[in-house]
Amino acid sequence: MAGFTVLRAVLVAGLVAGWCGPGFGQAVPAVIKDAGVYFPDQTGNEWKYRGRIAEGVVNQIEDKTFVNVSKVTGTEKKDGVLVTVFHDTNPGDQGPTDSYYRRDVAGIRYYGSKPGTILERQLIPYQIVRFPLEVPSSFHQLDRKNLNLGLDLDRDGQAETVDVQATVSLAGQEAVTVPVGTYDKAIRMEAHMNLLVHLSGDGTRITGFDTMTLWLAKGVGLVKYIERQMVPMLGAGTDRLIEITEELEEASLQGGTVRLSRRKPSADQTLAAAKWPLFKQ
Repeated sequence: MAGFTVLRAVLVAGLVAGWCGPGFGQAVPAVIKDAGVYFPDQTGNEWKYRGRIAEGVVNQIEDKTFVNVSKVTGTEKKDGVLVTVFHDTNPGDQGPTDSYYRRDVAGIRYYGSKPGTILERQLIPYQIVRFPLEVPSSFHQLDRKNLNLGLDLDRDGQAETVDVQATVSLAGQEAVTVPVGTYDKAIRMEAHMNLLVHLSGDGTRITGFDTMTLWLAKGVGLVKYIERQMVPMLGAGTDRLIEITEELEEASLQGGTVRLSRRKPSADQTLAAAKWPLFKQ
């Protein structure tokens, strides 16, 4: 991601503190059966996304498009743990990257990316999805302080420190339409991250945020996300706003045995494994 913002993987996941139970007057969460089919991760699976970025300050917005192809390339060991490798050609229009995940009955854990960042290396590995999936529900992802941001924003020769807080919620299920088709009962997830950066030069504190809404379709995985960032611009007297959208345009699943194009998928395209296709960069 641009500026001082951190990895998308960090935005929507963290050191999970636990699910929040329903309070008085709140709906009792419903457990989504076969949660794994929302995260297909078989080797050879491939997703093509059409992307758009709107970036700038108020009344000065630059709009551009891009394409990103995400593919499961196989498995490898990291720190003695067997992980699944996702290769993305251009996530968020930031160039190619590999990302590493491990899925088991408890959920999905993120093991970093290549190239990664200084901040990311202080956090991995961490859980990004916990099974079973319950709707509605939410959990605290991160509450970390005094981390090395890895960036020198005030140009005093010293990297700044940052406090990070993040939460994620499963908001519900709803229909979503993307270039490849319409998916009923897609899971909508919402993630929110707040950043408090401490400048090393004079101790000034600046804030930023990163929010994401994403939709996961049964048997397909990630079909759409919208990410919004607010990046403080030191000395400019204003903030820079960034909105990134990726929508599924085409998918080749189960090593190419199932192919989705511009049509509504059939019921027999349900897959049995699990994937978190979003967390890359």
